[in-house]
Amino acid sequence: MRKAQAADVAAVRQLVLDAYQPWAEVIGRPPMPMEADYEVLVAEGRVHVRDAPDGIEGLIVLIPEDGVLLVDNVAVRPDRQGRGVGRSLLAFAEEEARRLGLPALRLITNVKMTPNIALYASLGYAETGRDELDGRFVVRMRKELAG
Repeated sequence: MRKAQAADVAAVRQLVLDAYQPWAEVIGRPPMPMEADYEVLVAEGRVHVRDAPDGIEGLIVLIPEDGVLLVDNVAVRPDRQGRGVGRSLLAFAEEEARRLGLPALRLITNVKMTPNIALYASLGYAETGRDELDGRFVVRMRKELAG
């Protein structure tokens, strides 16, 4: 894992578009990560990428907040999905939260992304609420880290 650099912005954008395009069709509009400003997020050091010999295979956007680390986006190249890349990115997020002294992680996902919700639940994230955010129906989840 490494922090994305300015030279990675185009590849980061493309990976996000490729990863989320099927969900845009399910949801009926682009998921929020498709509309994020990756130039700014990369410049702020929020985007972490996992490299493969043929380019970036996954990324995670992490934003420290008061008492929690926000997992703002997890994206895996479609040809690498189902191979544990997403799980490794989420494990990295836990390491980062611990390194930063934050006792929990939180994330938001669309209610229609049921496979993702199931993955998060299997990794110890608990649902904390459902509501509307920017015209999208979302599930809020949180994971407390053991001491």
